[in-house]
Amino acid sequence: QVQLVESGGGLVQPGGSMRLSCAASGIFIGFYDMGWYRQAPGKQREVVATITTDSSTHTADSVKGRFTISRDNAKNTVYLQMNSLKPEDTAVYYCYSDRGGGAWGKGTQVTVSS
Repeated sequence: QVQLVESGGGLVQPGGSMRLSCAASGIFIGFYDMGWYRQAPGKQREVVATITTDSSTHTADSVKGRFTISRDNAKNTVYLQMNSLKPEDTAVYYCYSDRGGGAWGKGTQVTVSS
């Protein structure tokens, strides 16, 4: 059974940094493209960043230059480094794997507020 468990969320002040982790079990992430998505209250879920099996990355324009996705296949973990955080980055952040029809984690709350 595939499990994706996000961690590292919480409360941070504007301009601060945070690193999210997504630990996978039941799959080897090295075989799959992975991604981070987010959903703010009242809004649709949107892609934040994706990373392919050969570590090519795509980052949404709204976070480009501030967020970086990476993967450590040996640790079976995907990361999202978030810098220069803004209040509009407040959302629940979800980890995604394109295994089969797609697998999602349960999400971790990120709140950017002073």
